[in-house]
Order: sequence, then structure tokens, then C-alpha cells
Amino acid sequence: MTPPANGGTAAPAQPPAPPSSPTSYWAPLHVPVFRTLWLAQFVSNIGSWMQTVGAQWLITEQRGSPGLIALVQTAASLPVLLLGIPAGALADIVDRRKLLFTAQLVMLMAAALLAALTALGQMNSYGVLALTFVLGCGTALMNPAWQAIQPELVAERDLIPAAAALGGVNMNMARAIGPALGGLVVALAGTAAVFAVNAASFLVTLAALATWHRPASADTLAAERMVPAIRAGYRYVRHAPRIRNILGRLLLYVPCAAALWALLPVAAHQQLGVGVGGYGLLLGAVGAGAVLGAVVLPRARRKWSSNTTLAGGGVLLALTLLVLAVARIPWVAGVALVFSGLAWVGVLSILNAQMQVTAPEWVRARALAVYLTIFQGGLAIGAAVWGTIADAISVQGALLVAAGVLVIGSLAGLFIAVPDTDLDRSPSMHWPTPAMVLDPSASTGPVLVTVEYRVPADRTDAFTQAMGAVGRSRLRTGALRWDLFQDGSQPDRYLELFTVASWQEHERQHGGRLTGYDRSAEEKARSLLDPEHPFTVSHYLPVHPSSG
Repeated sequence: MTPPANGGTAAPAQPPAPPSSPTSYWAPLHVPVFRTLWLAQFVSNIGSWMQTVGAQWLITEQRGSPGLIALVQTAASLPVLLLGIPAGALADIVDRRKLLFTAQLVMLMAAALLAALTALGQMNSYGVLALTFVLGCGTALMNPAWQAIQPELVAERDLIPAAAALGGVNMNMARAIGPALGGLVVALAGTAAVFAVNAASFLVTLAALATWHRPASADTLAAERMVPAIRAGYRYVRHAPRIRNILGRLLLYVPCAAALWALLPVAAHQQLGVGVGGYGLLLGAVGAGAVLGAVVLPRARRKWSSNTTLAGGGVLLALTLLVLAVARIPWVAGVALVFSGLAWVGVLSILNAQMQVTAPEWVRARALAVYLTIFQGGLAIGAAVWGTIADAISVQGALLVAAGVLVIGSLAGLFIAVPDTDLDRSPSMHWPTPAMVLDPSASTGPVLVTVEYRVPADRTDAFTQAMGAVGRSRLRTGALRWDLFQDGSQPDRYLELFTVASWQEHERQHGGRLTGYDRSAEEKARSLLDPEHPFTVSHYLPVHPSSG
């Protein structure tokens, strides 16, 4: 980090785009590459929901307990807890298109094996769970990369929230079609046929990926290694308050909402007395509500803030759990489930879109991997918990408890703000190349960077407050430690210090990790300096004294 020759700041940054009214959620479908991959994902999601119906009904037919049936959701989601974070780092350091190809091939082979063994009569409940787990591993590898490419596909920043929302609409439209279709195929041709259709759906996604020609990366630095990349992603999330708030709201919502997916097949079978076709229609009602949410949500966002909409969505889903607990007539439950789909897609669309626009490109997949880990982990753990509670008391009791906890969590979430204001996360190359006499290698480190400031006495409080945002910026973009000191003999003199693991890591700060928001934080602090004393930057490299 080196200031311009005059010690001031470089040319003004481009201001962030002003917030605009919510874009139509269908607008990204006018972009050809987005539309192609979105449709391929839709086909694959239909196959996945058919697979879920087949797996849960196969275990139900084998007289599996509610807890064992609920473990289908756990088996599908648990791999994200194990692979989600490494998959996010991988998606930021390798070609995302190749990673998506690999994940799709893994899922194709697992689904084909599941279909073959079921057709041969060699599949039991535990085998279904095991291969569902393998499919979940493929999903864990795919999801961070798939989420991270959405801004690439639509290009325009204003379309990113709509693209993120369309991901939820995609899943839930598939939920409206897949379960009913899965139930029909099971009834006509058996569970093996459902698993075979799911295997074929992965071929559609592979074909769509083959048509996408992703531009080569402009990054001239060597790719990050896996462990440092994971650490960098962790540091970013830890020191990004808005992202932490998004994740907090997600954590308050998903584990309780998991009761819907974990216990719906048991409620359909035991309380509503419907067969596999009826269960598919109930899931279809959830999907229909999600599609309705794509129409309702933009209107709701014009009237209410994100905070209010998130809390309202959580309370609405809790009410549908309450109705499902007491309903004994299938159509009553179906009407309630339409509203559950609307609430589900409403909450998750807002949170996912906020993650998409808040995380910058260099760390987007890693941040989304943390989001997806909490999401899928919440589903996995929540499903296991609610299944266990249902075994211990009843399905009705578990649904009532889940509804109550969800209301409490939704209202508590109002104190964890998810602001509607936009942040400028576009790359900013405002740090000039350091002027060095020594020539450090990429691995040289740790590197100590110091910045000396002179601050008039009447500005010290405002300066130290502004430097808090600067410190978080340093820590987000690669600093291992950051400190600010005041000179005891010259109180107007301040010294900022931060250490970076290696010279190459510091070059990454210069070469693309900083954003327009980081630049504005620096400029706010430096606007408070004594204009007669420009700030100065120094870089210190490690010295290893000889022993003796």
C-alpha cells in the first residue's frame, strides 16, 4: 500500500449505484446464458424433487420410523457441513465451470447407481440414505460455484437481486412440479424409474454447461492455495458486519423451518391419510406458493423494509405449521402450504440476494459457502431434531413447538438489522504499486505495513471512529492483525499497523480485494487529517538475525 507522490488520495472512486426500485424477478431471463442455465437447473431440480419423493416413500413403504424418514433431508444436507466451506474456497480459486462439471458428474453416477440397485431389488432404507448422502456431496461441491456465477451471467448489478430470487423461484417451481410428477411416476412405474429420471436430469445440466463459454480470469497472481483461501474467507465473513447479520437471520429461520420438510411426509401419511400422489400434490402446493411469492414479493418490498418482510415471512410460516399440526382435511393443509411456500421463498430470496450483492467477487463463493453451510446445516440438524421430537411426543406436538420457536426467532431477528442500503462492492485498484528497493518474493512474510497520520486535536474522536471501518477493511481483505496507536509525546500523531501473511497476500490487497466501499472508508478517515502533514506508508519485511 503506497500513497500517491503528494501523499493525498488518488482519483475519486466511482460512486455506488443509487438504490433502485425492485426489478421484475423475471428480467434476468432475457439474458440468454442465464436463461439456458436457469432452465437446465429447473430440469435438474425437478429430478431432485422426484428423487426426494421416491426416497422418502421407499423408506415409508419399508415401515421406517418418522425419525428415519426425516433423515432423508439430513442425508441430503449434511454434506454441506463437511464440504461446503472447502467447496466455496475451491470455487474462488479454480475455474467454476469445470467445478460445476465435476459436481454434476458425481451426482449423475450416484443417481444412476441408485436407480440400478433399486430396479434389481437390492436397495434398502440405509442404502437410500447412503446414496442420498453422495448426491448431497455433489450438491455441496456445486452450490457455492453456482451461486457465485449468477452475477457473471446477468452482468448488470441491478439484476443481481432478481437473479438470486429466481434461484429460489426455480427450486420452488420445481417443487410444484417435481413431487407431483414423482408421485405419479412412483405409482405407475415404481421408485427405480424416479431415480432414473433424476439421473437423466443431470445430463441436461451438463449439456447446458457445455454451451457456456466463460471468459478467462484477468487475475495475474498465482491461484490461492486451499487452506489460506479458507482462512481468507473466514476473515472476510468475521469482519463484515452486514454479512454476519444476514447469517444471523438465516440461523434464526432455517432450523425451525426445517420442520416443514422433515415432517410433511409423516403428517401426510398419518394425519391426512393421503398416498404418494397426495403427498406430491401437497408439496406441489408449497411450490405453487413459492411461484406466487415471485409476484407478491416485489410489491411487498415496495411497502416494507427487508427487516419487516423477513419477520413477517417467519411468522407466516409459523402459522402454516400451526395449521398443518391441527388439520385433518387434505385441502385445508394444501391451502396453508401455499402460504408456507410464499413465506419460504420470500425470506430466502431476500437473504440470498443480500449475500449476492454484499460479498465482492474475489470472496463471493466463500461467503456464499458459509451461507449455504448454515442453510443446509440448519436443515440437516433441524430435520433430525424435529424427527426426534416427533418420535418422542407426536408429529402434531413437534409442529406446534417448531411454530412457537419460529415466531420467537422471527421477532428477535428484528434486532439484527439487514439494511436495504446498497454497498459499493465493485473492485477498486486505488492502492498504487509499492515503491520497493528490496525485491521480496511471493512467500516473504509476514509483512508489516504502517501508516502514519497527523490529526488535529479537534478531530481525534471522529478520526478514531472512522478508522474502525478502515481496520475492518484491512482485516476483511487479508490482514492478520490490525492496530491503531497514538503517540504519547505527540498526541496528534497516530500510527496504524497491520500485518499480512505474505508479500503475495499483500499484493492481492492491491490487486483486486479492495472495493469502492473500502475506498470510501479510507477517504472518510483521511479527510480528517492535518492537510499540512500527508500520511506516509511504509512496508517492513521480516529479518532473521543470525544466532550466536
